[in-house]
Amino acid sequence: MTLPLYLGLPMWANQDWQGSLYARHAKSDLLSDYASVFSSVEGNTTFYSGAPKAETIAAWARQAPAHFRFCFKLPASVTHDQRLTNLDDVWGFLTALTPLHDRLGPTMVQLPRDFGPNELPQLEALLKGWPGHLPCAVEVRHPDFFHKGAAEKALNQLLITYCANRVMLDVRPVFSTPANGHLGLAHAQQEKPKLPLHVLSTGNFPVIRFIGHIDKTINTGYFAPWKAQLKLWISQGKTPFLFVHTADNLESPDMARTLYNALGELTCLPPLNAFPGETQNQLF
Repeated sequence: MTLPLYLGLPMWANQDWQGSLYARHAKSDLLSDYASVFSSVEGNTTFYSGAPKAETIAAWARQAPAHFRFCFKLPASVTHDQRLTNLDDVWGFLTALTPLHDRLGPTMVQLPRDFGPNELPQLEALLKGWPGHLPCAVEVRHPDFFHKGAAEKALNQLLITYCANRVMLDVRPVFSTPANGHLGLAHAQQEKPKLPLHVLSTGNFPVIRFIGHIDKTINTGYFAPWKAQLKLWISQGKTPFLFVHTADNLESPDMARTLYNALGELTCLPPLNAFPGETQNQLF
């Protein structure tokens, strides 16, 4: 089953969501509960620690429903340390995920901030060898790729040629106000790159990483133009992936639901299930 849009968060294992998304005394294994509400997830753990153990992957394959999509990140050892010069490690990583190949959304290639135009040949070698049955998304952070000049045109043409998706990192909400002493907001502003938002789809699976503010009204304001854009892509037969963060991620499940429901006012989307934690709260 293919959904018109996949909605997810930056992770599923977050104990701060107990009592809201999850039951107050939820078990450490939370993927099944998460997947009962959300249809996708960013696989950030693989960026830091590489491919999980085979038994872990097998457990995820058992717990995730058929419609669910994992969007893992290539390990930083491949993208940042080796700078895409050892593709055997890439193919080994994708091979390790074989039990989940029917449930992989775009695997994300998050490149270093100093990975610039002169290294596009390494990216092209990666995309040229990428397995055709697995979608890919590329997130660039070098300023030259945001100036609408020759470097950005070359990048976009490369992605279009290989039907790879350019990740759209929307950091406008989180940088919209000073942190004013809020530690979570200050940390997010320090961690996330302050880059322009260029809205374009270079493949069939547009990927949006929406980095929200702690103020919900700010988030809904910045998300408003996305509704028409997402509706357009869906009408064109594309399948967007929307990942919702908030500055400290405490409110990201609720914010994701709010934005999804707002989008549902414009286009036909299946309703989200109730949060397991909220259902339990109603029972007791």
